Amino acid sequence: MGDPMRPLQPGEPAPEFALPAINVEGAVSLAGLRGRPFLIGFFRGLHCPFCRRQVMQLGALQPALRAIGVETLAVINTPLERARLYFRYHPTPIMLLSDPDCRTHQAFGVPHIEFLPEGSSERSEWPSRASIAEFEAARINPTGELPEPTQPMASNAILNAMDGFELDEVDTAILANHATQLAGHFLVDGAGIVAWAQIEALDGPNSLSIFPSAAQIIAAAGSL
Repeated sequence: MGDPMRPLQPGEPAPEFALPAINVEGAVSLAGLRGRPFLIGFFRGLHCPFCRRQVMQLGALQPALRAIGVETLAVINTPLERARLYFRYHPTPIMLLSDPDCRTHQAFGVPHIEFLPEGSSERSEWPSRASIAEFEAARINPTGELPEPTQPMASNAILNAMDGFELDEVDTAILANHATQLAGHFLVDGAGIVAWAQIEALDGPNSLSIFPSAAQIIAAAGSL
C-alpha cells in the first residue's frame, strides 16, 4: 500500500481493493478489473460541491475514454446508502464506489492535510502538515461560479446553497472526520500498474479543488 503522504507514482503497482458499488449491485475490485485500463478518481464526500461537479464531468468524459478502451471509476467518501440516494437523482454513467473511511484513498497515497497545533513551532510542509492560518488565508474559485476567490470552506457553503444541497447527519459526520482529505486521479493499465497520477493542490492551498481537465485526462489516457 502507498504511504499516506506519498501518492503512488507511474510505474508502481496499484494496491488491491474491493469496494461496494453505488450505482450497481455488488463490489468492484482490482482483480476484477485486471486486463482493462481504468481511470480512478478519489474524492471527498458528497458534502464537497467541487467533487460532485468533477464526478459529473468525468461522466461526460466517459464515452471518449471508453472509446479508447479505458473504464472510469469514482470513489466517493460517503456511506453506501447515502450515496445511492443522492446518485439516484443525479445519475452518471461512470462506476461509483463507496469508501466512507478513505481506506482506498490512503492505499493509493492520496494525502490528507494534518493541521499543526496552534502556536506550534513546527514548519508547515504542505500538504502533509499545514497551519490553520495558511488554510484560512487561501482563496479559491476553480469553477468560476463564485463572484470572487473565496476561503475554501466558505466556498463550499456558497455552492452547496446554490445547488440546494443540504448536509444531513451522515454528510456532517464524514465532513468532521475527513474534511482535509485531498482528491486524486490515477490511470492504471491493464496489468495493474499506475501509468499517470494527478493529486489535488500539491503546490498549495490556493489550488484546492482544481482537478485535471478533460484534455489532460484524454491525453494521459491516449498514451496508454
